[in-house]
Amino acid sequence: MDQFPLFFGRQLAGELDAIACQPYLVVTMDDLWPRFARHFGGGLGGVHLVRSLEMADLERAAVQYAGMRAVIGVGGGQAIDVAKYLAWRLGIQLFQLPTALSVNAPFSHRAGIRDGGIVRYVGWALPEAVFLDWDIIRSAPPLFNRCGAGDILCYHTAHWDWQYAAAQGRCEERWPYDPTLITAAAAAKQQVIDAADGIRELTDDGIRALAGALKWGGAAFGYDGWNPRHIEGSEHFLFYSLEAVTGRKFIHGQAVALGIVVMSALQDNTPEEIRSVIDRIGIPYRPSDMGVTWDDVAAALRRLPQTVEEGNLWFTIASDHKVSDAFIDAVRKWIESGGEFDRSVLASVEKVQ
Repeated sequence: MDQFPLFFGRQLAGELDAIACQPYLVVTMDDLWPRFARHFGGGLGGVHLVRSLEMADLERAAVQYAGMRAVIGVGGGQAIDVAKYLAWRLGIQLFQLPTALSVNAPFSHRAGIRDGGIVRYVGWALPEAVFLDWDIIRSAPPLFNRCGAGDILCYHTAHWDWQYAAAQGRCEERWPYDPTLITAAAAAKQQVIDAADGIRELTDDGIRALAGALKWGGAAFGYDGWNPRHIEGSEHFLFYSLEAVTGRKFIHGQAVALGIVVMSALQDNTPEEIRSVIDRIGIPYRPSDMGVTWDDVAAALRRLPQTVEEGNLWFTIASDHKVSDAFIDAVRKWIESGGEFDRSVLASVEKVQ
């Protein structure tokens, strides 16, 4: 599973004008373009500044850029995903220049977009190369890079969910429980845990470890038969539900980290242990860190069954457990104050059919 060409180096942005077929399209963000504009010369055919992930908006953009011969994604997850989508729709070259390791998007075949607000993973885009520039990665706010670890540590809750689905006889026919995939994903997760201090400090070894794990995890979805079971579970569903409740976008790995902590508590799945790793890496997962409230998180937790149904998401603990006020209060106190999670409140959580 080594199909995503990954190159490390310095001053890589300036090479892309000589590499990509011309005219090429740069997909990036409003705040990034002034910083990177000088690197793109006569081959530049257009710039798409990402303001929407909605499929309808991206379809209109694809018509607008029909004459392009290559797409260069410059930025974090949103720019990377839109670049994939447009490269797929136009059938042209793709190059990716991530500005942070905040998500596994540079190494996944499908684009994570929205269709009427619902998360969809669509398309097929294999980049000619993913360029990781040491200086660009380190110049990003440390938060962005640290949060990338959330997209690997989520295997902790995802694996419990898959095992739970198997025990309940609720695994999907196309995704029967597979211990081999669990073992492979657990190795990638351990790689991040072992490099936790280096990821926090963004050492060379830390960056390589995180990039390697994200490369494995991003590609695993496609290479394992479009099976998300070993790489994503109820922690992501809480993230999607929080988006739906607030109408806001979040740093992917940061919201996922909140999901890991909350859902591991609901699963009674060594929540203190996985929380300590997230704390060690330095991912700030409290609602106040993301500009939302505990009322928002409570509403997202209560909305989970609806989120699962609307998105036709796979069976997890979010499918048949209805959280109680007591659970929400206990998880809030635990996250805000530390110590051990009060497991006695799990008796108040209702299991529904």
